[in-house]
Amino acid sequence: MANFKIIRQGSAGPYVSMLQLALARSGYYTGAIDGSFGPATHRALRSYQLAWGLAPDGVAGPLTWASLESWLTGYFKKAVAPGDTLYSLARTYGITLRALETANPDVDPFRLKVGARLTVPRSFDVVSTLIPFTPTYLELCVRGLTARYPFITAIEAGRSVMGRPIWALELGEGENQVFHNGSHHANEWITSPLLMKFLENYAYARSRNSTLFGQSAESLYSAASLYVIPMVNPDGVALVTGELTDGPYFTRAREISADYPAIPFPDGWKANLQGVDPNLQYPAGWSEAREIKFAQGYVSPAPRDYVGAAPLEIPESRAVYNFTRAHDFSLTLSYHTQGEVIYWKYLDYLPENSYEIGRRFAAVSGYSLELTPAQSSYAGYKDWFISSYDRPGYTVEVGLGTAPLPLSQFDDIYRANEGILTLSLTATL
Repeated sequence: MANFKIIRQGSAGPYVSMLQLALARSGYYTGAIDGSFGPATHRALRSYQLAWGLAPDGVAGPLTWASLESWLTGYFKKAVAPGDTLYSLARTYGITLRALETANPDVDPFRLKVGARLTVPRSFDVVSTLIPFTPTYLELCVRGLTARYPFITAIEAGRSVMGRPIWALELGEGENQVFHNGSHHANEWITSPLLMKFLENYAYARSRNSTLFGQSAESLYSAASLYVIPMVNPDGVALVTGELTDGPYFTRAREISADYPAIPFPDGWKANLQGVDPNLQYPAGWSEAREIKFAQGYVSPAPRDYVGAAPLEIPESRAVYNFTRAHDFSLTLSYHTQGEVIYWKYLDYLPENSYEIGRRFAAVSGYSLELTPAQSSYAGYKDWFISSYDRPGYTVEVGLGTAPLPLSQFDDIYRANEGILTLSLTATL
């Protein structure tokens, strides 16, 4: 079970948003999902508790959260009863037979064993784009996707400063390995639901023998193995989204931010909770990046742009570095915000077809293809990948405006990037 906070009327923040989402999905709440626990949320919660045999106190405590959790993960477990069939269960729970079969690939539909536990998907998508994408919600989505689509696997690529898992997901069985990553920067967390929603849509299309951006999902699955780290910097995301609001790590972040009063707290936070920028930690021109950022005034732990004392000093960047070293990626996409631009080059390296692939990405997205600005040209993941492997690597800057971008931009961002994400799987073949 996820580590939920106890909340009640008067509470506010991402846990309230998750509560409202769960109550809305279960049919007890019709109000705005706004993260504010007011009278309407209180009434809806009490109604849910009464209906589900819980004490109707209007407080979301451990028992209530345990009951609500399947409305966030998008599945539950059901013991087979005498007379059950997959068809009858699908009708009972308002889902398709295909969804039930996909979630239970090892079950013989003609020989259901009484007492066997089935995974039963809920009738909605797992990944919601209506609430802040906190590390807790990411973990719920990871559990939901891997349960509903067992051909998705998940491992911990590492742990953050606070000990949060840095999740890595894999989908596909082709020899061509492709890597997507998001949320190196905390206030760019909208890139995490982008990558997770793409994974869900890809898995759904494959389970239905359908297409993704006009391409056969099964053919993509056979051609490539996709690896995704959707949230490189979970601690920083927790701070920006309001999941982390107290304790020693929060206090230390606020102290670091006080040294840089021009950067709003916590919205301007990009770093990990040691005040080191995870995308300035890779061994590719790190000394040059240090010189540039020190000249800009980032000479100590900061909400952004501090390069640290040495490359790969922080666990988040080390996790991505080690994960890359353990694989053989032909192409990587690193997602950031904002500007609707694709950066494709590092120094004078020119991996084969990297410009041509970049032009295809620009054509399907409407984004511009550009060289990285000189002040941001060193020590990033893209820079290290290109210089180490001489293969195509891209930084994709999504959306417009000041980070963190509002979720109201999500649909436009997804439409612009589904083509890039899909084409990346076969671009080097």
